[in-house]
Amino acid sequence: MPARNMAGRRIDGAQKPARRLSPELRRQQIVDGAIAFFSEVGFDGGTRQLAERLGIAQPLLYRYFPAKDDLARAVYETLFTGRWQAEWADIISDRDTPLRDRLIAFYRRYAEIIFDPEWVRIYLFAGLKDLDINRWWTRFVDENVLRRVCAEIREESGLPGLDEFPITPEETEAFWLFHGGIFYHGVRREVYRVGAELDGERFIELAVDALLAGLPPVAGQALAKTKKTGHQGKRTGGREAIRKKNHGRQS
Repeated sequence: MPARNMAGRRIDGAQKPARRLSPELRRQQIVDGAIAFFSEVGFDGGTRQLAERLGIAQPLLYRYFPAKDDLARAVYETLFTGRWQAEWADIISDRDTPLRDRLIAFYRRYAEIIFDPEWVRIYLFAGLKDLDINRWWTRFVDENVLRRVCAEIREESGLPGLDEFPITPEETEAFWLFHGGIFYHGVRREVYRVGAELDGERFIELAVDALLAGLPPVAGQALAKTKKTGHQGKRTGGREAIRKKNHGRQS
């Protein structure tokens, strides 16, 4: 039986000569191979090893990706933003559907991405090497998920909108407590290989219920404090400072 890597991909012992491919197919072959390779060995793995794994010459790899950072960017765009569906964010904002149902529907789809073994391992390896992948994804989640979730929870709770009061540091941290917990469920399953007490779908329901019970009072208290100190319409800098300090948040 052929050996397989940690992500479940087959590893062939002998490398076949590189087939002549179009530039587009060759580039995609390199990126797909890099995802499998880095998810197995981490970003300490060298481009020479990767080229050998792909059965191509290292200069050919450099023709498409002159620097390892260029390859990391391509991995990010394929594995992370490339799997994101634009309509997912709209699910969060569809006020014709109860908020709980919207969040459960969104996170079930989102989990299909982040519970993938290669996704989880690449994200963790990138953080250990202090690559930009974690910073890029954190900003992406901030813009496409965090703001929408906090806006909808405020609307549901009868609190002022984001146009009146920007997201507070307390809301940001409460969101990441919830969002990171969902990611950690995948880490336990795909990296630690320990059994979870609940399946993914039930866990998401439980996590959403905890968010909807916990974030509204946190937001209400934070906004009351903001009103009292007269910071209406101004960013305190707390959220940006937290982002810079914790650029590798759990996804």
